[in-house]
Amino acid sequence: MKKKDLILVIAILVIAGGALLGYQFLNKTPDQDTAKVVISVAGEEIGRYPLNKEAEIKIPAHYGDSILEIKDGHAKMLHAGCPDQICVYHNAISQAYDMIVCIPNQIIVSIDGGEEPATDSTAQ
Repeated sequence: MKKKDLILVIAILVIAGGALLGYQFLNKTPDQDTAKVVISVAGEEIGRYPLNKEAEIKIPAHYGDSILEIKDGHAKMLHAGCPDQICVYHNAISQAYDMIVCIPNQIIVSIDGGEEPATDSTAQ
């Protein structure tokens, strides 16, 4: 193996390693203890619910109430009062920054990965 071949192999490994780290950073699963399901209707936040606790949430909206289910660390729209039902057919969400959007009802359901614990440099 020549010196240029070795440099090429090392460069490819460095690029592949960087791509893998970038992928893992961008597709980070939220901490299940701090992650919240955020529900907004018409631009107003109406609630935040822990992703790690099961719940069925009734969301009042323009075309009729919608039902959101939080179960097994995932959030899924079970029922929507809107005519097209696209949000109901959307996959369950669980990753930071995932969203379910119901345009007719102006509902946005998203995952907030939670805040990082504050570190106090003066504490010992």
